[in-house]
Amino acid sequence: MRLLEGHVALVTGAGGGIGRGIALRFAEEGAAVALHCRTAVEAASDMASRIRDSGGRAVVLRADLDDEDACAGLVREAAEWGGGRLTALVNNAGVQPTRGLAGMTVAEWRAVVDTNLSSVFACTQAAVEVMRASGTGPGGGSGSGSVTHIASIEASHPAADHAHYAASKAAVVMHARAAALEYGPYGIRVNTVSPGLIHREGLAEAWPEGVRRWERAAPLGRLGRPEDVGDACVFLASPLASWITGQDLVVDGGVTARPTW
Repeated sequence: MRLLEGHVALVTGAGGGIGRGIALRFAEEGAAVALHCRTAVEAASDMASRIRDSGGRAVVLRADLDDEDACAGLVREAAEWGGGRLTALVNNAGVQPTRGLAGMTVAEWRAVVDTNLSSVFACTQAAVEVMRASGTGPGGGSGSGSVTHIASIEASHPAADHAHYAASKAAVVMHARAAALEYGPYGIRVNTVSPGLIHREGLAEAWPEGVRRWERAAPLGRLGRPEDVGDACVFLASPLASWITGQDLVVDGGVTARPTW
């Protein structure tokens, strides 16, 4: 049996490369997947069609996650589509603008924090209500569900011009630990996945030196793929991780294992 047979999952930001990779891997492991997007409707729809063409279940849901009520509505809509159940949430939606601290405005800071952190809080809170109400996992087993936040290795290894992004991702990691503590008694597990540099179309052309530096620094010698992040999320949502909560799973090809001196 596939690892996520019988699961109903919501993946936010599923119009982007990493989100599509997560959604695809969940579907390949048997989950019915709700793909959230805000503007990338065509990309999310293409992935949903691919999943359905392969015999899986998928739906595309639109929402602006800067709005608390929209977050709750998105979770509710996903659960209704899933027959009143939601067993897995992956908080993947996020932004990564560049801006030096010296010239950064409070509005620019808040735009990143609200998207990367506040939406995680709101979607998780709404999802936990649904998971607690359902009370059982796939097949009637114990356990209410899992939540996985997509953080970043920048949560502990900041880069220039990324202070707002790095701070938001560090907060995402701590939110998961705090949520794991408070939601654990309800059978809900909360973890984070922290990717390194993930391949996307045009990246090597837009940032050739950065890609070369990463490939030289990574012990495994390559950029990550969206499916690599998807595999980590599948693991954390699956029965294989039934006793894992409040943890950060780094998926970076070994870059952070290198000495910094």
